[in-house]
Amino acid sequence: MFALTFLGTSASVPSVERNHPALLVEAAGKRMLVDCGEGTQRQLLRSGAGFRRLDRILLTHAHLDHVLGIPGLFSTLRLRQSAEVMTVHGGPATLEIVIQMLEGLWGAGRAPLPVEFAALAAGQFLDAGDFTVACFPVRHRDTDSFGFVFQSPARRHLQPDRLAALDIPDGPLRGALAAGRPVVIADRTINPEEVLGPPSGGKKLVVIGDTEATDGLSHHVAGADLLVIEATFLDRDAATAREYGHLTAAQAAALAADSNVRQLVLTHLSGRYEDGEVLAEAATIFPSTRIAADFDRIVV
Repeated sequence: MFALTFLGTSASVPSVERNHPALLVEAAGKRMLVDCGEGTQRQLLRSGAGFRRLDRILLTHAHLDHVLGIPGLFSTLRLRQSAEVMTVHGGPATLEIVIQMLEGLWGAGRAPLPVEFAALAAGQFLDAGDFTVACFPVRHRDTDSFGFVFQSPARRHLQPDRLAALDIPDGPLRGALAAGRPVVIADRTINPEEVLGPPSGGKKLVVIGDTEATDGLSHHVAGADLLVIEATFLDRDAATAREYGHLTAAQAAALAADSNVRQLVLTHLSGRYEDGEVLAEAATIFPSTRIAADFDRIVV
């Protein structure tokens, strides 16, 4: 299960209702940010999420609306005497910009709290046991941008009727079968396949920040329970979208439709449009679409 809290859903210019981009993802007791726009620390407080157990930031890219909240967040964590090491993941060029920003404020190697910088390359980069996180390259102007795939494994559960029919008692024998190991009862070997049901419960969440094209993304997005992606422009302004390296709502919806996604959530929204306009354009192509607002919480 993944729980998402949208802390900032604006495009590069924030509004009264929408802060700069940031998304809190929670899973299996872990809490991490995807991007950290200016004011993210206040959004964490306003949402009620707070700072506890926050020890990882995944950066889609280094444009300022996605990273300027990092110094303020780090300063606050220092004042709260956080002992956690903060791990910042991003493309090599993205991390270099963040490192220079921190050095400009505090000097080389003198960030307010312990920080580890982990450069991204395509593929899985985090295995937390109950879920994994992988990344894939995304085209957005001159940046080394990445999208992220959060995935929890499908699990097979014991079938009570089969356990009863085979006289398998409660206890360690059932635990072994659940773990995929055969057991022996009265000189009879029982294999896990005899008592386990079909795989179920696995979830896939895909988060894509700014991107200028969707070609090549379907492979990574395919079958996602939830796709979070930008929709900065409407189709009538497609030429401007291409000029600035962003998607239209129609493009985002077409990607979801072509990739067998269950639900689409649009973010990075421009103040030039009403939410209803954006939703109408996308929903015509992919009906299971919603518009993200600051402080929305979605559980996958």
